[in-house]
Parts: sequence; structure tokens; C-alpha cells
Amino acid sequence: MSKTTPIAIIGTGFAGLGMAIKLKEAGFEDFVILEQGNDVGGTWRDNHYPGCACDVQSALYSFSFEQNPNWSRMYAQQSEILDYLRHCAEKYDLKRHIRFNTHVAGAHFDEKRNQWTVETASSPEMWAYMQKHDLKPGEALDRDDPELPAFNTLTARVLISGMGGLSTPAYPNLPGLDAFEGKRFHSQDWDHQYDLKGKRVAVIGTGASAIQFVPELAKDVARLDLYQRTPPWIMPKPDREMKSWEKAVFRRVPAAQSALRNKIYWQLESRVLALALNPRLMKIAELEARRHIRSQIPDKALRKAVTPDYTIGCKRILLSNNYYPALAQSNVDVLTDGIGEIRAHSIVDSNGVEREVDAIIFGTGFKAQEPVPARMIFGRNGEDLLDAWKEGAEAYKGTTVNGFPNFFMLVGPNTGLGHSSMVYMIESQIQYVMSALTRMKQEGWEAVEVAEKAQSKYNAMLQSKSGDSVWQSGCNSWYINENGKNTTLWPSFTWAFRQQTSQFDAEHYHCETSATLKAVAGEALPA
Repeated sequence: MSKTTPIAIIGTGFAGLGMAIKLKEAGFEDFVILEQGNDVGGTWRDNHYPGCACDVQSALYSFSFEQNPNWSRMYAQQSEILDYLRHCAEKYDLKRHIRFNTHVAGAHFDEKRNQWTVETASSPEMWAYMQKHDLKPGEALDRDDPELPAFNTLTARVLISGMGGLSTPAYPNLPGLDAFEGKRFHSQDWDHQYDLKGKRVAVIGTGASAIQFVPELAKDVARLDLYQRTPPWIMPKPDREMKSWEKAVFRRVPAAQSALRNKIYWQLESRVLALALNPRLMKIAELEARRHIRSQIPDKALRKAVTPDYTIGCKRILLSNNYYPALAQSNVDVLTDGIGEIRAHSIVDSNGVEREVDAIIFGTGFKAQEPVPARMIFGRNGEDLLDAWKEGAEAYKGTTVNGFPNFFMLVGPNTGLGHSSMVYMIESQIQYVMSALTRMKQEGWEAVEVAEKAQSKYNAMLQSKSGDSVWQSGCNSWYINENGKNTTLWPSFTWAFRQQTSQFDAEHYHCETSATLKAVAGEALPA
């Protein structure tokens, strides 16, 4: 395979595949996609725990240009979304661009040549190394370790990250965890070979993943201890099977599915009025959420334990019809006293009560405040991207970062949503990146880098908009970092973000041209 490419994309989830499809449509055929797994799919390949499903309706949680008339449910499950992404990769002939089982260990910007040098290694070899040295995903590698797998290098004029904001799992720092002799794994790394039937299982965390797999676990385990730090607000999930006649109509009249998609979009978009503009309106949603608790949990003590004490929407609102009934089962205990210590075969709570367990499952989510692994992306002067983000992750339009030329992020800082489909945001960013690449080709620019002033002004605007939102109402969530800064969510309507990203605004960038560099490194982009 070639060791030089004009464009390198990291990841084959919605972001990476969507970017590749639009590159091909615009005539950019010379690019590679670096994928650490042996299949496409991103988060929908990596997360395969029981009950895994989307909490946005399928008609909207899909590409606008590749609608699927055959969704089996209103809210698709993991396997069906993964099949959809596989279909997209096949239909748009992307497989020949993908380098599977390729772990990206680092990327350095070469200021003399205005290009990126990307270090890669065999994923199976890297995972074996990490397992041997007890390294978790996202942790920095010891570059002086002679046991490290061999690295290959790839040079690219443009580097596009499609890694996603929720790709690095978070693990709790608990006393004695390493001494535990039973089975333990994160929900993203579900071990289907381990038989949980009849086992005593502890689940740590009550986030979006946990509320999906806990009901499935409760069916088979002897006992389930659910360690809850903060209860989530949960709303009923209006899910159902799609009727055969509906699918037939969508196949024959695509405009009918487009109409459904638009209806869902505007229904979800209306939530911004309460989430970002007038949080007092969230009281209406809270009444429905409280009714949901009362209707599904008869025990008053349990109802009290699972009822949050913060404004609904401050943390992610979750959807489920079977979580509360699962908690009410006789073999499930909701434990709210915290964990004091983990022993070889048990967990001791903060009151000293010890409970024996066979397995621990972490439903503790992801490192949303560190969307890029440590010591992976290095820009001008060798600066680590995470060092540039010491005060919290930020980017211009969630896509470009000062000090990191020719680097574009999809699902970057402040592009996350608390109300609608991330695929819509991804398509908006792809449009912006395509506009930038087209201008680079037309103008002969070897490098584009957002101006520091433009980035600072843009992020000051974001924080100003976030100030009166429900996300800043006082709870502790992964939306807000330790400095009180919103680094993850887009604090407005998604159509406003699409307007902002409709065209590349070169006036806010430093754009460099160099005929000498073209002679040395070859054409930056295809003619």
C-alpha cells in the first residue's frame, strides 16, 4: 500500500464513512481510511452489549442522502445500525480505501512540508501489548518500551478525525479494583463468552448504556447489585415495530419517508426552546418523567432512590420502558451508599457492608472531556492537542483548532447534542470540510489553519449561549468540565449550526501557498 496520500481519515463510523462518501462524490478518489477494527461501524461496532439501541428515531439517525426504508423499528437496535453502515460502505465502494486492523498511534504535523506524518501499528499486536501491560484505551504509550509493536508511517496533506466524542471508555478509580479476582469488563468491551446466568453481578454506573443492558441482565443473573451515584431522568421510549405497509410506502414513495424524517426533526428541534432558551419549561418534561417513575415502580423507597434532585435536562435525558420494571425485580438491588473498597470476591460500600460478586460490569461511560487519546495528535512545535486543551477542549465550529493546520475534526468539541441526531451535525461538518478542501484545491493552498482570534471569539460566543441553559443549572455532568466550561454540547438549534458550516470562511484562516512544497511532496489534492 502507498505510504503517501493526500487525505487520511481516522475511523469508519458515521463520521468517517460519511466523509469518504462525500469525497468520492466530489471527485476526490485518492484518500485512505484508517480503521483499528476488522469491520466498519465505529461506536455501533464496538458497543454490542445486550439491549444496545439508539435513542433517536432511525428515520433521522441516518444519512439524509441514504435513507433506509426497511428499518424494523422506530428506534433501531445496534445490529441493524451496524448493517446499515456496512451497506453504505459497500454501496459507495469504500472498502478499497479502508486499511482495517490499523491502530493510529500518533500523528505529527511537519511544518516544513505542511503535511501530517501518521504512525500506525497492527491493531491485534497493539491490543495484545496493551493487555499485557494493563493499558486501557486512550492511555499514553511508553515510546521507549522495546516491546512496543513496530510502527509504520503514512504521510498525508490533510488529516480528518472521525473518531467520535464518545470513543474512549472511562473507568472508575476504585480502591482495590486490581485485586478483584472475578470477571470484569466495560460495557463497550462486553464479553459474550462469559456466561452471566446464575451469577452475582455488580453494575457500576447508571448512564445511557447501563439503562439498556441492566434489564437484559436482570432476566438471567442470580443477583444484580446496581451501584448508583446519581440517578438519571428517564422518559418513556415511544418505540414500536414499523408496519409492513409503512416500509412498502417508503420503498415506493421516498418522499413519504422524507416527510417523516422532517416531522421528527422539527419535533426534536423544538426541545431547544426549553433546554437552551428557557429552562423553566423543563418542568413540563419533569412532570412526565415523575409519572413514568410512579407508574412503573410501586415501592416508595425505590421510587425515592431513583428520582433525581437536579433539573431535568442538566444531565442527558434517557429513554426506556423496561429499566424501572427491572429495578423492581426481587433479584435487583439499587445501592446508593457508594463504594468504599473492592476485594478479591466482593464489594464493600462506604458503610462497610460487604456483598459478594462474581463479575463487575462498568457502565461508566466515556471520556467526553478527552475526545482524543493522550499523546496522539501533535501540531505546530510538537504541541499535544490535549495540552492545547488544558482549560477544556475547544475548536472553531467544532472542526478546526489553532496550531493544528490541515486537521479537521468531525464530532469535535461543542458539536454534541442533548435533543436530536448527531448524524445531522456530522453532515453539517462534512459540508464544511468539503468546502475547505475544494477551496484548497482551487487556490493551491498547502495549509489552512484557523486564526487564534477567530477561535477564541467563536468559543466565547458558545459559552455565552450556554450560560442560561439547563446544562449549566448546577448538576455534575460530562457536558461540563471541572472549570464549569461546556466543552461538548452545541447550545442552540441544529439548523443554526448548519448555516454556520455551509461554506468555508477562509477570512478566518491563515492560508499558505508554496510551489516549492508541491515539487517536494506532490500535489496536495487531486486536480
